[in-house]
Amino acid sequence: MTTIEERSRVVTWDDPVESWKAARGLGGIDVLRAIEGGDLPPPPVARLIGLEIEQVSEGLVTFAFEPAEFHYNPLGAVHGGIVTTVLDSAMGCAVHSKLRAGLSYSTLELKVSFLRPVRVTTGRVRGEGKVVHLGGRVATAEAHLVDEQGALYAHATSTCLLSSSRSGDSAGAA
Repeated sequence: MTTIEERSRVVTWDDPVESWKAARGLGGIDVLRAIEGGDLPPPPVARLIGLEIEQVSEGLVTFAFEPAEFHYNPLGAVHGGIVTTVLDSAMGCAVHSKLRAGLSYSTLELKVSFLRPVRVTTGRVRGEGKVVHLGGRVATAEAHLVDEQGALYAHATSTCLLSSSRSGDSAGAA
């Protein structure tokens, strides 16, 4: 009989509705800097996967995470959906960093190219998102997932639809 060692993980998060209310009236870069500085809590998905803001500037946002077993797929590597989430977050927040208060975005289209597997042994990786174009209704962005030595693991492009926020909407920072 094979014994499987049980592993567990507990995730806690703050009420996202309260965070959205607290962020109302702030420009995108102000929201991201408030999260980075601890004045606003990170969104629940960031806590779920262990995503941390590493850098915020206008048009450029970097997130980082430490690959862990709970990120793995059945092939023994970080699931592509986790990598995609990191890259989508970096690109979306890069766009968000350039939006004034009252504007939000939604990812309209996303393409990811996976170049090599991310594993626990890879160490900390970061998704660097950068705005390529910001128009009146559409923005485009790109991102790279790299390790501490700069090796490229995946890259992505995104198209975001820009819109006005309405009272009660939850659109905004990824």
